[in-house]
Amino acid sequence: MLLKAEFQPRSTGISAIGRVIAAASQVILGKEAQVRLSLACILARGHLLIEDLPGVGKTTLAHVLAKTLGLHFQRIQFTSDMLPADILGVSIYERDGGTFKFHPGPIFAQVILADEVNRSTPKTQSALLEAMEEHQVTAEGETRKLPEPFFVIATQNPSEQVGTFPLPESQLDRFMMRIELGYPDRDAERALLSGTDRRDLLATLDPCMTPAELMELQAAAQRIHVAPALLDYVQAIVEYTRRSPEYAAGLSPRAALALVHSARAWAMLEGRDKVIPEDVQAILPGVAVHRLRPTHDSARRVDVGAQLLAAVPIP
Repeated sequence: MLLKAEFQPRSTGISAIGRVIAAASQVILGKEAQVRLSLACILARGHLLIEDLPGVGKTTLAHVLAKTLGLHFQRIQFTSDMLPADILGVSIYERDGGTFKFHPGPIFAQVILADEVNRSTPKTQSALLEAMEEHQVTAEGETRKLPEPFFVIATQNPSEQVGTFPLPESQLDRFMMRIELGYPDRDAERALLSGTDRRDLLATLDPCMTPAELMELQAAAQRIHVAPALLDYVQAIVEYTRRSPEYAAGLSPRAALALVHSARAWAMLEGRDKVIPEDVQAILPGVAVHRLRPTHDSARRVDVGAQLLAAVPIP
């Protein structure tokens, strides 16, 4: 089922989404659900956090998304000795002209892969805050706009691993979604072991759309209809997290907006012109879990999404 005309910028747009999912699923085996969530996050103009063990394909997924969406890509490898200027850029004195010239850092790209972002210090992590929220950076006393579209895809290793600095709540809240890839199932791993190297497959990928087409789809996603009853459901979820003693703090207004925007994008992926409760339920764990801290240290983070779905009935 395709979207109605008023929500569909052109028929090729929806088919391009299908091509992105198909191409990504050929490289990231057995993880179509995570690929679809990642694409929904981008269509909703959000930033994505991928948290998992080393070696499960976090960096590869970021490469695949950037390449299939036709976006200019920069990878930043975060380390403990990195400084904010390594991300934003720096002014260098030029002897010939007798002036300082600003040399932009890698942040000036359409897709930023912040690889192992929690291996850098909080000071360096904070260099991303303005870029993620306002799509601009202030360096050397001057504010500079970032290219459009602009996304940060960050990867991080589990916090219990050696050499990590936990992301502060203010940083986590700027990521629209957080996903995990996990180990592949047996069939996917066998295909991985017997198939072509993932790096070779990456080299063969072609863009499935242009940046302009992506921005057109993002605009169309925001026109997907959301009924008042659906907003009641979102508000009930948000209010539950704020009242419940299970959480140290509830979901913020930014999180509530993220639920609505990403549910619209998920509805677009499903080929519908309006959001239904199942769209909210599909994206809820990815949007909510990293923003909620259970009051009991023994509570498993992965249980939070299921708990919310069970605790808040559909109106």
